[in-house]
Amino acid sequence: MFRPGARIALLTGVALLCAVVFLTIQVQADWAFVLQYRGAKLAAMVLVAYAVGISTVLFHSITHNRILTPAIMGFDALYLLIQTALAYVFGMQVVSTFNPAWKFAGETGVMVLMAFILFRTLFSGAVRSLHLMLLVGVVLGVLFRALTGLMLRLIDPNEFGSLQDRFFASFNLIAIDLLATSAIALVVVTAFLWRIRFSFDVVALGRDIAINLGVDYSKRVMQILFCIAVLVSVSTALVGPVTFLGLLVSNLAYQWMGNMRHRYTLPAAVLLGVIALVGGQLVLEHVLGYNSALSMVIEFVGGLVFLLLLLRGKGH
Repeated sequence: MFRPGARIALLTGVALLCAVVFLTIQVQADWAFVLQYRGAKLAAMVLVAYAVGISTVLFHSITHNRILTPAIMGFDALYLLIQTALAYVFGMQVVSTFNPAWKFAGETGVMVLMAFILFRTLFSGAVRSLHLMLLVGVVLGVLFRALTGLMLRLIDPNEFGSLQDRFFASFNLIAIDLLATSAIALVVVTAFLWRIRFSFDVVALGRDIAINLGVDYSKRVMQILFCIAVLVSVSTALVGPVTFLGLLVSNLAYQWMGNMRHRYTLPAAVLLGVIALVGGQLVLEHVLGYNSALSMVIEFVGGLVFLLLLLRGKGH
């Protein structure tokens, strides 16, 4: 019905409309204050949509499975473990006094370091097993969740109540400095991905075909995996875990575009992520009048999509 370019243009228009309405709807107070507050939330949602959309589509390309997300490697579980360990050791009152920039850098650094060790150990040298790496990631995720559960049972009940808020992604009260730092990190990763963009479609064809077409498959997959690790770590450290958002927007992008080429699916996934987050926040706040976290709704819908894909056998 529409060409891929027209479909992306339509998504761009809807995303921009959602952003404009989000910034201007029901503004009755000082415009400068409202726009600054809503602008920070909008910027956070755009950054998360970008990081999650790009990382999930690329992850599907190298794993050749559309029901997996980068969270399978334990990023979300490690983030929850870090938050719980900090609360258990220092207490939430002390944790709340930590410098946000240093805390953000520490959380991001730990998640990227974990991913780098995992990649270097199981996808380099003589091993080079992507499936083994994913399996180890699943096991590590189970281990991290078990340790988190243990500390939650030992932690003070008052600390537990404050800690639970950090277990769900939140777009409220985002520090401007963190937005700038996150944006810089995403720009650096994007610049590198732009340089190797022509190899994405080749890598998605599989190891043997990619090698026959002259691509250093193992090196390229390692590079893409590292970029995915940075994108997911930055997004998670910025707002919290959003496990099923990538699964939701990536599969919607495949269906909407009707084309698996990355030049179409990557921007479509990002734009659908913006529409889902910004449009969802609009509906939640101004139509339904709820103050609950949008991430809970996204996780619920994404979980249903995951089950639907699983039952229909559309993993490949």
